[in-house]
Amino acid sequence: MRVIRGLHNIRPEHKGCVATIGNFDGVHIGHKSLISRLKVEAKKKNLPVTVVVFEPQPREFFNPDTAPGRITRFTDKIARLAEAGVEQVVCLSFNERLRALTADQFVQRLLVDGLGVEFLVVGDDFKFGCDRSGDFEFLNRSSAQYGFELASMETFSHQEERVSSTKVREVLFDADFDLAEKLLGWPYSISGKVVHGRKLGRQLGVPTANIQLSGIKSPFSGVFAVEATSLNRPDELKGLSAVANLGIKPTVNGIQPSLEVHIIDDRYQSGTDELYSEKLRITFCHKLRDEQKFDGIDALKTQIESDIQAANAWFAANKT
Repeated sequence: MRVIRGLHNIRPEHKGCVATIGNFDGVHIGHKSLISRLKVEAKKKNLPVTVVVFEPQPREFFNPDTAPGRITRFTDKIARLAEAGVEQVVCLSFNERLRALTADQFVQRLLVDGLGVEFLVVGDDFKFGCDRSGDFEFLNRSSAQYGFELASMETFSHQEERVSSTKVREVLFDADFDLAEKLLGWPYSISGKVVHGRKLGRQLGVPTANIQLSGIKSPFSGVFAVEATSLNRPDELKGLSAVANLGIKPTVNGIQPSLEVHIIDDRYQSGTDELYSEKLRITFCHKLRDEQKFDGIDALKTQIESDIQAANAWFAANKT
């Protein structure tokens, strides 16, 4: 799949496509339904399926402190879009310059002059432009003016409830990973490179693989039973039982969100040193407890030992 970063990097060879626009946070089953619609039109017209996304997401730009946590980090989003059949992603930097574009400028510069969109599908609540004057009716008039086809995607439901990124965040916050998998169409996971941390886990006798989150906050936190898979060596290291802490580590006065994983699987004996710079996929299975601040390191160590026992018990009862 081709990723085009920025309006200025769209080249003549990228022109001509069927497209949609949005955040696509989570790439859930509603998003996949929309992409399936695009794939039908793409096959008819022999054009690439294109998704336009924003980085940061608009709410993160306007209100970073109150913006919701990300279901998927950018790299995971790209991977999920590729799995869904998207052939081209245009990632627009959401900055002051993009924010200032009027709805008509957005349509002309991106959809018409840039991508040469021949078919566009958007959600029925899609808004754009500096004054949010761009909506489906505006696009309908633009399609007649510029000569592209337009369709709206109706709300997608699961068991009579609207599927949305907001709903997925709520389900993840409740640690209902079975329902999250149904809404997403994939077992919820976070992927990232293993980086060096403070080595506190090693001092406590529970070395951890620290997954780089790049300051992106999650919609939930806590301590979890998880499975770890190396994306560098999936045949060798796959589905390893582990305990993960997702949060800010309040006992050691943490500030930035982090994901720390301690592998407890008997199949893995090498320790965490060999994992540095590898990319791991951490799949969430079961919540053990909320993240909390302890009185000191000794109390934290005691709780970690209890967490490991609880995770081993859960895996013994649930993992086949």
